[in-house]
Amino acid sequence: MVAALNGSGKSMGAKVKRRSRGLCFFLWGKSKEAVYGGQAVIEGVMMRGPHRTAVAIRRPNGEIFIESQVNCSITNRFPVLKLPLLRGVVALFESLILGIRYLTFSANIAMEEEEEDLSLRDIILTVVLALALSIGFFVLLPAGAAILTRNHLSILWQNIIEGLLRMLLFLGYVLIIGRLKDIQRVFQYHGAEHKVINAVEAGEDLTVENVRPYSTLHPRCGTSFLLLVMILTIIIFSLVGEGGIIWRLSSRLILLPVVAGIAYELLKFTDKYLTLPFVKFIATPGLWLQKITTREPDDSMLEVALLSLAAARGENTPPSV
Repeated sequence: MVAALNGSGKSMGAKVKRRSRGLCFFLWGKSKEAVYGGQAVIEGVMMRGPHRTAVAIRRPNGEIFIESQVNCSITNRFPVLKLPLLRGVVALFESLILGIRYLTFSANIAMEEEEEDLSLRDIILTVVLALALSIGFFVLLPAGAAILTRNHLSILWQNIIEGLLRMLLFLGYVLIIGRLKDIQRVFQYHGAEHKVINAVEAGEDLTVENVRPYSTLHPRCGTSFLLLVMILTIIIFSLVGEGGIIWRLSSRLILLPVVAGIAYELLKFTDKYLTLPFVKFIATPGLWLQKITTREPDDSMLEVALLSLAAARGENTPPSV
């Protein structure tokens, strides 16, 4: 593995710097085989595995900065949180914390600004603000708009309209930010992350050349998770009886963790049984949506993703290649 990465690194002429820290935010379920996931960041890729999380970021001078961290989750202290449904909610919050921390960190590295670690207080405030804005725009706004039709439509059709409005808002948001040049590069790194994970799961030798032909789509992607959440809201929110605006909005807030937990379990299920026709039918819309949130990466981006994975596996990467 290291030899393969060295070979790809020489072809790119990159320099690599490595640093290790400890971070106590990560959730991963038990599995017979190591499972890897990740996230695109600014000019880089974060990879996470059963034991370590790592990020590789390309600096403006062409060097690749690598940081690896030992995983530690709140579920280690409270094993009950590993139960189905609960683990999905915990994974969502821990992924948000981890993602925000790495996005901020990668922006500093990529722009060669002075590194400033976010404090726990800053991370919590950022997560709360991000959740408040997201829930307000994608959950409460469609719910409030749909209730305006209650004198004309049944509760079922109100929820269908609410769900469709939610999907349109999300799709519009992704299409708009996807026009930004910086976000387009993030989408390319997103594609690089998926290619590398697809290659790992296929048992491929990990070189840039071998990884390049793989798909930029993956059934376990967060984009697919968000689409499942939006579809499930139509079904689950339909089980709530009619009421005023306060009841409608509060019921959405109360049931949102339930929706997230079910979506997480369904995402794991579709990934495990993707070869079954009905499972592929469930997963296909999410894969279609990923065509918007991923782009074809270049070889330099694949190299970054490979080095991030190597660090997440605990492999020693050379100080310079």
